[in-house]
Amino acid sequence: MTEITHDSIQILVDGDACPVKEEIYKVAFRRAVPVIVVSNSPFRVPVHPLVRRIVVSDGFDAADDWIAEATGRKSVVVTADILLADRCLKAGACVLSPAGKPFTTSSIGSQIATRAIMADLRAGGDIIGGPAPFSKTDRSRFLSALDETLGRLAR
Repeated sequence: MTEITHDSIQILVDGDACPVKEEIYKVAFRRAVPVIVVSNSPFRVPVHPLVRRIVVSDGFDAADDWIAEATGRKSVVVTADILLADRCLKAGACVLSPAGKPFTTSSIGSQIATRAIMADLRAGGDIIGGPAPFSKTDRSRFLSALDETLGRLAR
């Protein structure tokens, strides 16, 4: 197993609902970058020296807490969770959504505010739509964004 530290490039995956795990493995193997998939429940990951699976308790935010503690300035975190993205950005990580859209320090505040407003609307009984279905375009955008981000970190 490749040793993983805060100072080496690594990909941390919020794994339970990640639709792009296969794409992550593909890019990671090509670039020889370690991947840690963190989840609350076990599922199959490739048997490969670059892939490590961490199964945490099913406690609230257990996977998020593990990822936030393991992240650093050379980490690429893949998550759809806005609050986890914020924690990882504060640690200096690059953060990508599974649709390939980067979370940034300049955009995260408004994303958190929008999340809070939507939660309030749902709590008040308003019926609001969810995210758009995941598409081939999202998958393609993610592949490009991950490859570009890893290239930037390697320089």
